[in-house]
Amino acid sequence: MDLDITADQHDLLTLCALRTGDTTLDWSLLARSAQSPEGVAALMDGQLREDSRAATRNRPLLPQALATGLDDARARVDAELAAAGKAGARLVTVLDENYPANLRVIGNLPPFLFYRGELDERDARSVAVVGTRQASEDGLRRAARMSRELVEQDVVIASGLAKGVDAAAHQATFTAGGRTFAVMGTGIAAPIYPAENRPLAKAILASGGALLSQFWPTQPPARHTFPRRNVVTSGTTLGSVVIEASSTSGAKMQARLAAEHGKHVFLIRSLADTQPWAKKMLDEGRAILVTTSSDITDRLGQAADIQRVGQQRQQLALAGL
Repeated sequence: MDLDITADQHDLLTLCALRTGDTTLDWSLLARSAQSPEGVAALMDGQLREDSRAATRNRPLLPQALATGLDDARARVDAELAAAGKAGARLVTVLDENYPANLRVIGNLPPFLFYRGELDERDARSVAVVGTRQASEDGLRRAARMSRELVEQDVVIASGLAKGVDAAAHQATFTAGGRTFAVMGTGIAAPIYPAENRPLAKAILASGGALLSQFWPTQPPARHTFPRRNVVTSGTTLGSVVIEASSTSGAKMQARLAAEHGKHVFLIRSLADTQPWAKKMLDEGRAILVTTSSDITDRLGQAADIQRVGQQRQQLALAGL
């Protein structure tokens, strides 16, 4: 299908596709600057109004990229949109009211998401259940049980579509009749990674869930895509529950990101008892020890209230505050 997008959305994607040599513009800077048509127009005119280190670094790059690379950028965007349309995906950007409310309140938000399935206002009351790919049987059981218990309290479960804990959380959620969405480490039109989770991705969509990606639709898996995926998995949720994760795990990185985002970091007791990094986060007051799912749900607001905060954040951005 063809993607029906606005001129402002196309301009925003074009700004993301601009290059000067091997350098692209800072996408989070673009996202923060482009939350209104006026903001996009200013960027297309070569203006960066934000006062930050990122803006200082990008200010000379923007007019240069616009002068030399605009046609190439527009062609890249058209090719990527065609790939997304062929995959049955849709687009949401920071310009749009249905951009995820939780994601709008972090500083390193992505300018756009391509998605399959449906976005849902209930996603505002979501929690990420994450952990290692090399999960133990106990870890897989704990991930499934935690997901089921949260579903019973009307919590939407997010994860990263990886094998191990992520897959267990997704599977348990839709099996229990809950909603889950997967934040992908690849483009929405690229083959599902890992390949063994292709049936899982189909099942998520069949259950009424969604697949989300902040990358260009044709982006294959790469070393840099998975840490960036963790940013969005944290950002789209109210908090992250870490089930099982070593000191080198991406789930540990997500716990750190969630703390930086001002989100809740929930660490289960078995993790705290075995991993020094988890005990340190608890000792420093940057995480919450979870012994029962109510330790999580007691700290979550209601979806409508969270949506309202996201809308207020957008209004502040529009006002230039």
